[in-house]
Amino acid sequence: AGEEAIHIGNAVDNGVKLARDLGNLPSNICTPSYLADQAHELAKRFKAIKTEVLDKADMEELGMGSLLAVARGSREPPKLIISHYRGGKKDDKPVVLVGKGITFDSGGISIKPAANMDEMKYDMCGAASVLGTLAAVAEMGLPINVTGIIPSTENLPGGNAVKPGDIVKSLSGQTIEILNTDAEGRLILCDALTYSERFNPAVVIDIATLTGACVIALGKHASGLLSNHSPLAHDLLSAAKTSGDRAWELPLWEDYQDQLKSSFADMSNVGGREAGTITAACFLARFTKKLHWAHLDIAGTAWLTGDKKGATGRPVPLLTQYLIDRVTEQHDNASERKS
Repeated sequence: AGEEAIHIGNAVDNGVKLARDLGNLPSNICTPSYLADQAHELAKRFKAIKTEVLDKADMEELGMGSLLAVARGSREPPKLIISHYRGGKKDDKPVVLVGKGITFDSGGISIKPAANMDEMKYDMCGAASVLGTLAAVAEMGLPINVTGIIPSTENLPGGNAVKPGDIVKSLSGQTIEILNTDAEGRLILCDALTYSERFNPAVVIDIATLTGACVIALGKHASGLLSNHSPLAHDLLSAAKTSGDRAWELPLWEDYQDQLKSSFADMSNVGGREAGTITAACFLARFTKKLHWAHLDIAGTAWLTGDKKGATGRPVPLLTQYLIDRVTEQHDNASERKS
């Protein structure tokens, strides 16, 4: 038991280190293509991981108009990275992790203030946590299937950049009026969430440095959690408590959906100043109605500012603990059926 605990601890630590190292890299090195290369490296290290990468032409053919809208201002080609870890049975439904991979976020045309803009290299920490979790799970050899999906691009102003007032069509067919180009994370995540349906997932968890409002609400101590499935939220909160990688659940009430109304499209991409973390999740909820889904807003927990500036590797401990708990529960249920 002691050796097993050390093995698990080392695997989680290595996953956290990978996520931190990726987060700390400057954006001129850690581009969408670099993230894709790192996913391919994982597949070389672990036989249980298979990786494929979709390019711009692939996404255009699929109809990922929302993701591609964000990419329009950058010369770096966007990538959709899909990594499958197959440790479970062939017909076991996978847990799908979707990580926001904005490798630099200037805000686009709705440009951010200059102060602390260097920290926007951390806007891919959701993507980093997915790769870190996959590495940890593969090192542990967990008997579970996990799929990581990473939509990745830069968000920059440019002559071809998406503009406030533009309307785009998402992979789901729903139209979005972009009122603020700095609310770009939800635009790349919504297409990735729709894409996740093809894998017939058991659950889908997205991880994103999504809103400054979450930093105001919870600070650096807890990630925000919102979900359309109470058992999933309960399991994630339990894993957060066990791992010490804490999370706090916020409401996902239908009342907040009115803030996303648009006069010209199915929805707008922002809902005003009030309850910004919740309305961002409400936006994503419109693309997850067929899924058991949870959203982790890690804007306050993914990196530290000040003298200790740097990526934290969170929420790799939370996610790995959730997957360990899931394996344990499945094993216990199987044992009960046999007895």
